[in-house]
Amino acid sequence: MQPNDSTLWPHRAAPAPAFCGDGQRAKVLAAHGFNSLRDDPELAEIARFAAQLCDAPVALVTLVEAERQRFLARTGVDIDETPRSTSLCAHAMMGGGLLVVPDATQDPRFADFELVTGEFGLRFYAGAPLASAEGAPIGALCVIDTAPRPDGLTDLQRHGLTVLAQTVKRRIQARRESRESEAEHARRNAQFRTLGDWLPDIIWSSDGEGRFDYFSGRWEKVTGRKPPRDIEGWQPFIHPDDWDATYAGWTDCSARGDTYEAEYRLSQTDGGWRWTMARALPVKNESGAVMRWFGTLTDIDEKRRQADSSGAVAHEMVHRIKNIFALISGLVSVRTRGHEELRDFGENLVGTIAALAKAQDFVRVSGAEGSGDLRGLVQGLLDPFSGEDSAHISVEGDTAPIGSRSATPLALVLHELATNSVKYGALSVETGRVAITLQAEDEDMVVHWVEAGGPEPVVVNEGRGFGTRLIDMSVTAQLDGKVERDWRKEGLAVTLRLSREKLAN
Repeated sequence: MQPNDSTLWPHRAAPAPAFCGDGQRAKVLAAHGFNSLRDDPELAEIARFAAQLCDAPVALVTLVEAERQRFLARTGVDIDETPRSTSLCAHAMMGGGLLVVPDATQDPRFADFELVTGEFGLRFYAGAPLASAEGAPIGALCVIDTAPRPDGLTDLQRHGLTVLAQTVKRRIQARRESRESEAEHARRNAQFRTLGDWLPDIIWSSDGEGRFDYFSGRWEKVTGRKPPRDIEGWQPFIHPDDWDATYAGWTDCSARGDTYEAEYRLSQTDGGWRWTMARALPVKNESGAVMRWFGTLTDIDEKRRQADSSGAVAHEMVHRIKNIFALISGLVSVRTRGHEELRDFGENLVGTIAALAKAQDFVRVSGAEGSGDLRGLVQGLLDPFSGEDSAHISVEGDTAPIGSRSATPLALVLHELATNSVKYGALSVETGRVAITLQAEDEDMVVHWVEAGGPEPVVVNEGRGFGTRLIDMSVTAQLDGKVERDWRKEGLAVTLRLSREKLAN
C-alpha cells in the first residue's frame, strides 16, 4: 500500500534544520533500510523515464551519505557510487526546489569537481531534492548531460522531474513503512514465542487449511519428537484408542470452522501416555473464511486420575446409601406390620425413602458432584404412579442439568405431589390424569403440575399440613424457587419456579 502524500515532506519545502546535521540524518537513513532498494525495479523505471523526459543520457536516484553518494537506481552509467565531495546532489538535496546547473564549468561551486574536469565531462545537471517524511535530506532524482544547456529544462520537463521525485519519495516511504511493519511483526512474533515457550501448556498454530506451522518449545520437551505438519501427522502422538474420535472431531470442526475441544492421551518422552485437553480457536476474515487456527494442549492427567478416583469413591458411597435406604424400608415394614393404625404412615414413609433412593440412583456420578437430566428424573420418579398403560401421567417439555444436591429435595416434592394425587386427587380414580410440563424461561426452569379428570379438590388446612410445609421448604430453601397452587375445580394445578443454576449445582 502506497503512503498518503500527507505523510511525505511538503513539496518544495526546504529540509528540516534539525535533520540536516550528519548525526541525526544518519539515524533517519538507517531507519529506511536503503540497501533493500538498491537496483529497485520501480526506481529504475523512474530513472529511465526521467532520462527520456529530459532527453538526457544519464539519470540517477542518489542517496547521499556521510562520505559517499550511492546510486539506488541509474541509467547511462556503470558506476555504483562517487565520493560525496564531488556530489552535486549533496547541494540539490538541501534546497526546496529544483537545482538546475546549465554549465558546471561556469559554476564556481562545481567547476573543480572531478566529475566536471575528468573523463566523465559533466556539464548539465538538474536535480529534484528527496527528503524523508520528517524532513531529513536524502539525495536527489537527477538528470545529467555532457553538453551544456544554456536554456536548462522546459517547463514540462521541470514539472515532470518534480512529479517523478514525489513518486520516488512515495516508494522510499513505502519501503520504510514496510520495513517498520516487518520489524514490529518480528518483535511481536518473538514475544509470542517467548511467552509460548514459558507457558506450561503447548501452544500451536496452523493456517486455514490445517497446516501446522508453529509449536511452542514445550512440544519437544513433552513428546521428545519433532511436531507434525498436518492432521495425519498427529496419529503417532495420540493413543490408538483415542485416534479415531480425535481425527473425526477435528475434521468436523475444521470443515465447519467451529471451535474444537477434545480429551485424549498424548505420547510422552518416556514412552508413556498422559491425558491432555486439546482446544483450538479459528480466526476468520470478514467473509467468514478461516484464515488461521490457534490452539493449546493442556496436561490434565492428574485431574483425570483424581476424577476417576473420586468417581469410584462416590459410586461406592451411593451404593452404600441405597443399601441403607433398603434397610430402613425393611425396618419400617417390619415395625409397622400388625399395627393397622400405622399402615398408612409406614407405606408413605417407605414410598418417600424409595423416591430418595431413585433420585440417588438416577443422578450420574461425576467426581464428588452428580449431574443428570431433569426430565429423565421426573419421568423415573413418577413411573411407579403411572399405571400399567402409562397413560395416567405425561411428562413433556424442556430439560435441564440437575445435580445430586438438587435431585433429593425435588424427589421429595414430586413424591409428595404424586402421593397426594393418589390419595385425594386425579390419580385416585381411573379417569384421572396428571400432565407435567417442563418449561425453560430465561434463568429459571418452570415445572407445571396439572391434574384433571379426578374429584374436585378439597382445601384442608392449606399451608399448615406437613406435606405442604415439606414442599414449600424443599422448593424455597433448598432449590431457591417459588411454589404456586391453584385449587381448580378441574383439579389441582401447581407451578414450581426453580433456579436453573441451583438445579445444576
